[in-house]
Amino acid sequence: QVQLVESGGGLVQAGGSLRLSCAASGRTFRNYAVGWFRQAPGQEREFVAADTWSGDNTYYVDFVKGRFTISRDNAKNTVYLQMNSLKPEDTAVYYCAASPRWPAFDKRQYDFWGQGTQVTVSS
Repeated sequence: QVQLVESGGGLVQAGGSLRLSCAASGRTFRNYAVGWFRQAPGQEREFVAADTWSGDNTYYVDFVKGRFTISRDNAKNTVYLQMNSLKPEDTAVYYCAASPRWPAFDKRQYDFWGQGTQVTVSS
């Protein structure tokens, strides 16, 4: 089992920044790819970004490229999502998830999920 806890969400104005954290415990976290997903009200949960266990291979969905950065600190068992230039359409609950597979861009490939953290971007 891998337990994941997100933090860092909140309310921010358009153009602002937030850094989300995903703290992991349980199995050796460094063996898992970690992905960030988001879900807006009435919408499907969608992929945002993912990072391999080594941290040397990241992938972003087009609508966040250049604005969001995923990084990880295996020594701290923590993955981060730095979000800059936030837009109102980025408003959603953000989830981190862990997968033993790579590539892993589909939510069905992820075995462990956090509880989510709300990000609200005001216009």
